[in-house]
Amino acid sequence: MAASNDLAHWRGQVFKHLLQVVLLLGFVTAIPSALLAASEAIWSIVALDLLAIGWIGVIWHLRAMPYRWRVWQFLIVAYLVGVGLLLKIGPVSQIYMMLMPVLAALLLGMRPALSTLALTSLTIFLLGLHPDVALQMPGTPDSPVLRALIVALNFLFIAAVLTLSCAFLLRHLEDSSQALSQRNAELRLTATALARLNDMVMIAEVAEVADAPPGPGAVPATRIIFVNDAFERSSGYARAEVLGRSLLFQQGPATDAGELARVAAAMASAQPARVELLNYNKAGKAYWVEAELVPFTDADGRQTHWVAVEREIDERKRSEADIHRLAFYDVLTGLPNRRLLMDRIAHLLAAAPRDQSISALMFIDLDHFKHINDARGHATGDALLRLAGERLAQLMRKADTVARIGGDEFVVLLAHLADDLHGAAHAAAQVAEKIRAAIARDFEIGGQSYHCSASIGVTLLPKAQQQAHDLLREADIAMYRAKAEGRNGIAFFEAAMQADVERRLTLERALARALDMGQLCMHVQPQVDRHGRVTGAELLMRWQQPDGSFIAPGIFIPIAEESGLIVRLGHWALREACRAAKVLAQAGQPVPLSVNVSPAQFRQPDFTARVQAALAEHGTPAGALILELTEGLLIDQRDASLARMRALADLGIRFSIDDFGTGYSSLSYLTSMPLYELKIDKRFIDDTPRDARDKAIVQAILAMARHLGLRVVAEGVETQEQADFLVAHDCDGLQGYLYARPMPLPDFMTWLARQQA
Repeated sequence: MAASNDLAHWRGQVFKHLLQVVLLLGFVTAIPSALLAASEAIWSIVALDLLAIGWIGVIWHLRAMPYRWRVWQFLIVAYLVGVGLLLKIGPVSQIYMMLMPVLAALLLGMRPALSTLALTSLTIFLLGLHPDVALQMPGTPDSPVLRALIVALNFLFIAAVLTLSCAFLLRHLEDSSQALSQRNAELRLTATALARLNDMVMIAEVAEVADAPPGPGAVPATRIIFVNDAFERSSGYARAEVLGRSLLFQQGPATDAGELARVAAAMASAQPARVELLNYNKAGKAYWVEAELVPFTDADGRQTHWVAVEREIDERKRSEADIHRLAFYDVLTGLPNRRLLMDRIAHLLAAAPRDQSISALMFIDLDHFKHINDARGHATGDALLRLAGERLAQLMRKADTVARIGGDEFVVLLAHLADDLHGAAHAAAQVAEKIRAAIARDFEIGGQSYHCSASIGVTLLPKAQQQAHDLLREADIAMYRAKAEGRNGIAFFEAAMQADVERRLTLERALARALDMGQLCMHVQPQVDRHGRVTGAELLMRWQQPDGSFIAPGIFIPIAEESGLIVRLGHWALREACRAAKVLAQAGQPVPLSVNVSPAQFRQPDFTARVQAALAEHGTPAGALILELTEGLLIDQRDASLARMRALADLGIRFSIDDFGTGYSSLSYLTSMPLYELKIDKRFIDDTPRDARDKAIVQAILAMARHLGLRVVAEGVETQEQADFLVAHDCDGLQGYLYARPMPLPDFMTWLARQQA
């Protein structure tokens, strides 16, 4: 339909211009012809010329009339003029008769052309019979019919050739026009789609095609000839501003040179390329695109055009950066995390055989950070960690790595310190001392000053057959040695430290096995008043070996606390205390029993339920138990701990503060906790009354407890001098080797019976 419309429009334009030309030529030729005819008194020619010009003028004026009607009117004029001229001038005027079928083919189509061809041929034949039309044909029989037939057939042949040529030409033009119209419609659709795509599209022609083909391996120059709307929106450039520019004109200083080299190589070899580039818009702002470049070649294989389709990937790049940051960097401090640290250590170890240099790994732990974090909140703790990380980073070289691997633990990797162990150790010690001094400076957070120190463990690398995790473990072990030696210090890893760690690991496994197999037991140490009467006893855990020896609690209890076994041990000790209280009650020797409860055990959500279950299991009254807690219990989860203590106190459980005076909490807890007694730690008793300071501390504790109505038990009483001093100052209970060593429950019952007797 579109092709038909285009052809009809074309015919209309041809007819319009034809009328104008005929009118113009008519005035130029017909008027002089009419004047000449009039001078010769050939009035029929004058009338014919004037009639034709006038009729064509009417046709030209009646432009609102249907197209076919006007064309037929024009053809009739041509036919009548031809007939008139044949009658008046003779056979030479046959050419006018040829005009009608040719114009019909051009202006109306095949069928009208064939009809007019037949009409004009028949007219020629009939007019050839007319006596006024002299058809002189020398050498032919003197027969009007034969002569008319020969002339008509020759006219038909020539006119048919011209008419059919025009008709077939127009038929092919119509078919081509239809195909062209369809192709144009597809092109318009494609152009519209390209213009409205969200992806940026650029089409560039290869500049060398117009001049000379680029040589093999040469990067062709390009000139942009098309960009779509999305390109204008994203780049800020108007279409007119980029036409004629290079396809890669948006690249800038931060664009990856490697990616650009890949593009150049692809363009030089006429191969497609997919790359990620950092482009710059008109305002100079950088943005990421994923670009696909596709070449187009001609029949000779020469590059003619390049099409670039680009998609903005800023959001994806940000997501990738976030994922990379989360995967390899600490969220709080922005420092490398454990994963990136281990990767860099591995790279350093891999390069060590070539470099022949010594490096160092430092494990840094902030001393007593938990106290600040718990007392002032996590926001303050996080701020301190960030500041500590900044101080560490400022001390390091670009080749070094500062990482935070969790909590308050940092690791520093010092690369290529020296070529010999002594030089590397000296350099590492200097850096470690700078770190220790930097962390020791007060931290200003929210207008408050906070003091912190660092324990630093150092190990040197590389070592034979060691991997990254081995070195990190060595530095960790050395750090714990620094803590054990008083904190705020530096320790280098030694082989003996590894042996200590392995022994501790062996003990940890053996302790878990002993707990499973019931190899632990509870010993009892009595507490007496000023008159030597037994007023209570403390249950103490013992671990006996198969050879009869014992592992001291001071060795296996810290291991249990570090490994998490302390919770299981505590629950077992609680059940054993209830069982012992029942045995004593059944023997007629009821004595209040004290049992230690670790903070980790006490903070278990089901601790109250476990106490109730242990009491119910053995039928033990709650008043028979005294739970010994440490001062630091309320540092963390204060409200929950107080609520749990009050709930247990309502059951009849009594509480004692063990090792009083050695903790770090405020004395205000004494008025908020439902306490029964205080226990003075053995370290204050050892030098009392000889040491004036310890003597003053003991007196202060006794006086404070008396005013608060709390009972006081002194631990570690070993001499009569200590006992006399404590009794003289109204100490309620005495516990120590002076009276009895810890003993198994049966031996305690025998000892107790003897005391009562």
